[in-house]
Amino acid sequence: MTKLPTNGRSVTEWVGKTPDSIPPAHVRLRVFERHGGICHIAKRKIMAGEKWELEHVKPLWQAAPGENLNRESNMAPALAAPHKQKTAEEASMRAKERRQREKHLGIYPKSKFPLKSRGFEPSRR
Repeated sequence: MTKLPTNGRSVTEWVGKTPDSIPPAHVRLRVFERHGGICHIAKRKIMAGEKWELEHVKPLWQAAPGENLNRESNMAPALAAPHKQKTAEEASMRAKERRQREKHLGIYPKSKFPLKSRGFEPSRR
């Protein structure tokens, strides 16, 4: 586990057991304070009452095999609207990468009309 400095003392970094693990409230607060309350995407101060979320700086789908990106050091605060827009852009990049990988393996696109033989005349009788 990595040690992160917080208020003059070092604490253990939170690491999610699965990619779906939700960080507890004290981790959200540590991440918010570490970034000074600045939105990672919009680069502006998050004001009181504004809706914000924890955002993964490097998306979880870009993790190398065996790499856990659901950790405190990979998170930053982000306002809800810019985070939603960034997530949509990443979804389109992820879909494109998947299509390219499938195309490389020869399984994309799935043909709607499989090739059929024209029924050639036998060349010898």
